[in-house]
Amino acid sequence: MRGRVAVSVVGVWLGLGASSDNAWADGAPELSAIVVTATRVAESSADLPVSIDRVDRHTIADGQLQINLSESLITVPGVSVQSRQNYAQDLQLSVRGFGARSSFGVRGIRLYSDGIPGTMPDGQGQFSQFDLGSADHIEVLRGPFSALYGNSSGGVIAIFTEDAKPGRLVDGRAEYGTFNTQRYALKTEGDDGELNYVLDAAHFQTDGYRFHSNAERDNFNSKLRLATSDTSKLTLVANVIETPSVQDPLGLTRAQLGANPRQAGVGAVLFNTRKSLDQEQLGAIYDDKLSAHDDLSALLYTGHRATTQFQAIPQATQQNAPLYPGGVIDLDRAFWGVDVHVTDAREIAGAPLQVVAGINYDDLAEARKGYLNYAGSQLGVEGAVRRDEANHVYDFDQYLQAQWDPGAQWRMIAGVRNNLVEVSSHGHIPVLDGADSSVRFTAVNPVGGITFRASPSINLYGSYGKGFETPTLNDLAYRSVDGSLTGLNFGLKPARSDNYEIGIKAGNERVRANLAAFYIKTVDELAVLQNSGGRTVAQNIGETNRRGLELGIDATWAGEFSGRLAYTYLRAVVGQTYATCIAAPCNPLANPGGPLPSNYKTVNAGDHLPAVPMNSLYVGLTWSYAPLSFSTTLETLGRAQIYADDRNSAAAAGYWVANVRAGFEQQTRHWRFSEFARLDNLADRAYVGSVIVNETNSRFFEPAPGRTAYIMFNAALRN
Repeated sequence: MRGRVAVSVVGVWLGLGASSDNAWADGAPELSAIVVTATRVAESSADLPVSIDRVDRHTIADGQLQINLSESLITVPGVSVQSRQNYAQDLQLSVRGFGARSSFGVRGIRLYSDGIPGTMPDGQGQFSQFDLGSADHIEVLRGPFSALYGNSSGGVIAIFTEDAKPGRLVDGRAEYGTFNTQRYALKTEGDDGELNYVLDAAHFQTDGYRFHSNAERDNFNSKLRLATSDTSKLTLVANVIETPSVQDPLGLTRAQLGANPRQAGVGAVLFNTRKSLDQEQLGAIYDDKLSAHDDLSALLYTGHRATTQFQAIPQATQQNAPLYPGGVIDLDRAFWGVDVHVTDAREIAGAPLQVVAGINYDDLAEARKGYLNYAGSQLGVEGAVRRDEANHVYDFDQYLQAQWDPGAQWRMIAGVRNNLVEVSSHGHIPVLDGADSSVRFTAVNPVGGITFRASPSINLYGSYGKGFETPTLNDLAYRSVDGSLTGLNFGLKPARSDNYEIGIKAGNERVRANLAAFYIKTVDELAVLQNSGGRTVAQNIGETNRRGLELGIDATWAGEFSGRLAYTYLRAVVGQTYATCIAAPCNPLANPGGPLPSNYKTVNAGDHLPAVPMNSLYVGLTWSYAPLSFSTTLETLGRAQIYADDRNSAAAAGYWVANVRAGFEQQTRHWRFSEFARLDNLADRAYVGSVIVNETNSRFFEPAPGRTAYIMFNAALRN
């Protein structure tokens, strides 16, 4: 049945508690969270007319593997994030349904790491550089105000590296678990009053749950902050990630899923499907207090990302289509950007007024190559070049936002962002890549919101904004699945949204509750026109509608109990009927309004967007007993069924899972040790964790593992 969720109470989490020694104090989770993403200035989330959650260090680190972002974001309403058990593919991440259709990386959501965008100017993003081992907190912004961050409609996810505490710390961690999963991390940090630094390095490897899913990853993250004067500071951020060769087990059909969920998909072994990634990134953030009223923040960043992916495209497909771009995708991307904004805060006629004005420029130069995935009779190797083009994307935006408190009961926030995105392409093999071409997308997106303080513990709010989402380079990559139409698909238009939200925020020192209702209408949303042979041609569809509710509750009581609830209801459907190709030959429709060929099918108005659950729920309850430094957490996690394609022809059933985590901690003045063990999927349930949306051969399903076990050891020395 649509929208049905099965839920079970789970989990036990044991641990010897925190010491009273201030040198080790990490701070308790805050019920009145301080966030900066909504307004670019530190504010209490309760006073803002936006849906925003802060995930603290305890949620990120305590008993967690710190490998996938999905570990931390399951507690946030409005967010669907699923681990594919496939490290050759990114997590399946969507916010209020935006980004769910993405087949590569993250689309429609802005990603930031210490202020540096993980989203490129075309709107495509990756979060592989997000380092959970040194993260202080994560902020998740949904709704209208995400438009103030540019080419994005769905939301903003921002991670912030921790600041070092006074003194020095060396922290080592080792993890072992099912499927020969191993992770080793070493972190050092220090603060002498002038220099504050955090350095974190980690190595991760696993044999994987499924056959042909070995993975290995090395990452390094660093943040150094220097006081350049009494009023200014300079922060340097650098991170590196390498995944030398990660196997891709591909998706399974329904029959394969039933026969053996651990098997690899068709062609995975034959073509040795795999992915390699190298990325380096460097950023500098300068903050200065210009006067009693004005602050300056300037960001400059640069980076490089190289990705090579081997696909399971049969030789016959490429040989029968001589213009086919090949079964190996090779992307080399160099990017840089700058963001400068000034904040002015003063009182006007006795009422506080805060204004932020800024400019933003991001630049991406991409070398895109395609190769055959065979040479002679040898499969799964790089063969002859079939595509060689240079693509360039930049955005140049200006933004202005203001916050005004005209009285004790009111807060008003408004803003506008002028967006310009330009994409150009130059083909080095004109017969394969097409002629040089370019396109420009523009939008002016206003947003506004108002908060009414009905009582000291209750705030009511409403907000509205326009959204803007351009086609990414991957959306533009193909005009035809067989290469018969060359060049980028510059006929695509940007999707534009109207975003409405109302809500209530209530709380005191022990309880905080946020309830939001939203409606989003999007026109020209990007969807599939042709899908065959591992290639997808995108199209604009008329309209989609998203409406839903989000509820988040945090509570503490009796000095010993605390809890978290996050519930999402989301109905995301197509507003107008359109056609999509499901089997070759996917020739362009000669008469779009006439009868459809047999290999084209109709997506009907009212069909649900794929990979978007209608209901999802997380509940956690913790009991702490300070005399014994002991705590227990009961946890609930459930999700409704999700559809695997635009036509709703296949679906993955809803599920519930149970996890158990237990840990101990010992502290002295200079040392801290901890030992954790965890069991995931305690009931050993068989379920599909994620789907490959619109997969050509109905190999949609990516099964989740059964019961898994992990142990974690940590030792830290502070002086």
